Amino acid sequence: LQPPRACEDYLSEFRHCKSFRNRFHHYYTYGTAPSCQQWKADYHNCSEWERHKLTEAKDALQKSERRRLEEQKNFTPVWKLRQAPPGDWHRPLDQETQQDS
Repeated sequence: LQPPRACEDYLSEFRHCKSFRNRFHHYYTYGTAPSCQQWKADYHNCSEWERHKLTEAKDALQKSERRRLEEQKNFTPVWKLRQAPPGDWHRPLDQETQQDS
């Protein structure tokens, strides 16, 4: 059995989280510095799972992934997804052309 993601993905997420650009963006958006410790812990657990087949590391990593998926469900989408295209999708768009006088 393999981890849910490649261990390099967790390391990449951790590095991105620690980057100056991400820290600046997160501080600007939320007013706080991002917490990157979970990515670091996930990378450590993934490595332990792959190297030593530790069940504790496996359980911790799976729990973290489940928590991450549950957090994503808390955010409602901004746009309502279409079930079918609009009825008049084939008609040209109304474009007003401005003519220079």
